[in-house]
Amino acid sequence: MSDALIKKMKRQIARASQAANEGHVPSAYSVLDLLWVLYDRVMKIDPKRPDDLMMDRFVLSKGHASLALYAVLAEKGFFPIEEFNTFGKYNGKLGGHPDCSKIPGVEASTGSLGHGFPIAVGIALGSKIRKFKNRIFCLIGDGECNEGTVWESALLAVHHQLSNLCCIVDFNHSTDRALQLGDLAQKFKSFGWDVLTIPGHDQEKIYRALTALHPDKPLVVIADTIKGCGVKCMENEPAWHHRAPNEQELKNILEELS
Repeated sequence: MSDALIKKMKRQIARASQAANEGHVPSAYSVLDLLWVLYDRVMKIDPKRPDDLMMDRFVLSKGHASLALYAVLAEKGFFPIEEFNTFGKYNGKLGGHPDCSKIPGVEASTGSLGHGFPIAVGIALGSKIRKFKNRIFCLIGDGECNEGTVWESALLAVHHQLSNLCCIVDFNHSTDRALQLGDLAQKFKSFGWDVLTIPGHDQEKIYRALTALHPDKPLVVIADTIKGCGVKCMENEPAWHHRAPNEQELKNILEELS
């Protein structure tokens, strides 16, 4: 059921991108398994109360992967599936980057890389001060780890012992051509974080990692993923980073995901 549902959401994402001639489809496919497990099996959420501060919170710092977040939010009932038809439209709510003032369930307007993680740290600190029992999750990209704000936030989270915070790194190696990150797990460990490294498309291992206990420290889950996962023409192909499929490509993608 889960694999069929993932493929269904990937088809929705491809159709929305093609119709709008917009979107970062490979990035969305890279994180979709992570987001689905998070929303379906891990987070305490209620689509009828998206602004309830006692619920778990999620920040998609990697805002250009918005289509994956929209697919999951729609599937979980935060807004109708039909809303996908408005993606990229002038009067639509669903933009290339998520807007928290328009979309139920979107915690922060993100897109400028390195901004969402500090917001998540602030939310986690506020929740700790107010003694909320919720958890705060944030997803960042490996390329985003080149931003100084990521490491400033990592230091702050450890200093305040934010054990309610979990950072997920979508490590799809898209930054390798520009700047090698080296041993990312060791870097987070040196900053004082608990660290788990997992295959980022294995949903059972994702679940175990996101529910792992980390009572004294924040946790980072480094997920080894494939950019464009599930569609051969997109997988690890830089030319697909920010472009929509044409009609023939869409047909081929839908057949591969059938």
